[in-house]
Amino acid sequence: MKSWIVKTIGNPNNALELAEMEIPNITDDEVLIGVNAAALNFFDILQCQGKYQEKHKLPFTIGAEIAGVVKAVGKNTPFKIGDRVSAMPELPKGGLSEMVAVNHARVFPIPDSLAFSEAASMMITFHTAYYALHTCGKIKKGEILIVHGGAGGVGSAAIQIGKEIGAIVYATENGDNKATVCKDIGADVAINISSTDFIEFVKKETEGKGADLIFDPVGGDVFDKSRKCISFFGRILAIGFASGKIPEVPLNHILIKNYSVVGVHWGLFAKIYPEKIKKEHQNIMHLYEKKAIKPIIYKEFEFIDLQNALELLSEGKCYGKLVIKVK
Repeated sequence: MKSWIVKTIGNPNNALELAEMEIPNITDDEVLIGVNAAALNFFDILQCQGKYQEKHKLPFTIGAEIAGVVKAVGKNTPFKIGDRVSAMPELPKGGLSEMVAVNHARVFPIPDSLAFSEAASMMITFHTAYYALHTCGKIKKGEILIVHGGAGGVGSAAIQIGKEIGAIVYATENGDNKATVCKDIGADVAINISSTDFIEFVKKETEGKGADLIFDPVGGDVFDKSRKCISFFGRILAIGFASGKIPEVPLNHILIKNYSVVGVHWGLFAKIYPEKIKKEHQNIMHLYEKKAIKPIIYKEFEFIDLQNALELLSEGKCYGKLVIKVK
């Protein structure tokens, strides 16, 4: 089988090599998945560059979101050959490969109505957004929700889930095109932060109250500005740091305004509470089947064009998700 391996640390064009590999053997707790589609994440690039917080011995295969068909099963797994599934492979056995062995706790059934490319795109992004808003943010109908990076994979998921809950959603993005994407997928208000001061905008719109909940996968200056338009008893969800800058949190400001900053690490939550993830997945699939949510796919690439896809992702000009068609 063919697999993209990171043979050296560096930018994807230099680090990655398409290699012929042995089909992996599975343990009693694993299933072998024939990969049909894999969705990309920015951390795939960081892993190639050796800048991700988790380091792995060379060579390894990247790819954390896949969908495909079960080809073999271990005796302790609930799946059967032929099942359509989505999964989260763990490095060093990532999913950008024609076949991958995955622990059954990280494999989930998908309905026939869900295309493989969509299933792969929903795995981390929609689970992260669902967990952040429901479990960490405890969002309620009618609350004002700000979603930063609203046209991105996880941001677009948060907009849709927020609207399904009944929140009033303000989405922020850089540029009119991405702001339009946010509006198209359901945001009540889309703010182009390259031309509009979202602090003053939100304060004016809420008559000085501020937002009840802020979903922040950007970090950096965006987080610092968010502190200035969060409501009394509001919650800021720290999803990630796409800006490349990790902000500092002034505790005196949190004390004075009585708001909370809540960390959101869905990957660790999934490892510690696998049974809760199964229920979460069922809820997400239900939302998809009733047409309340849908992943936004910017472009699909052939398997051989992975490096071009990662280059586009690194430029930050796309929205939604990029998908690799493996089969």
